Amino acid sequence: MLRSLRTLDESHPLYRAYRVAKRIVIALVGFSVLLVGVAMIILPGPAVVVIPLGLGILSLEFAWARNWLGKIRDKAKSAAGLSRRAPEADRDL
Repeated sequence: MLRSLRTLDESHPLYRAYRVAKRIVIALVGFSVLLVGVAMIILPGPAVVVIPLGLGILSLEFAWARNWLGKIRDKAKSAAGLSRRAPEADRDL
């Protein structure tokens, strides 16, 4: 029985239950981390780190979280690029 659970493929009788259980666990953990991150916007804590972490967990199963994570990543890259260029503009003054 244990050996058959290790090789879950689509023909295994527990495959569908495994997929549903996996999706539920990922959703619960991801939303919990995301909610803690949103609470950290008001409360002291690293919300900037925890919110993308929650979206990263959710993106394992949900396409909308993958899209939001991509948008956040793009905005972070553009913000990092702006912060690198800012000292050069100050030198001209």
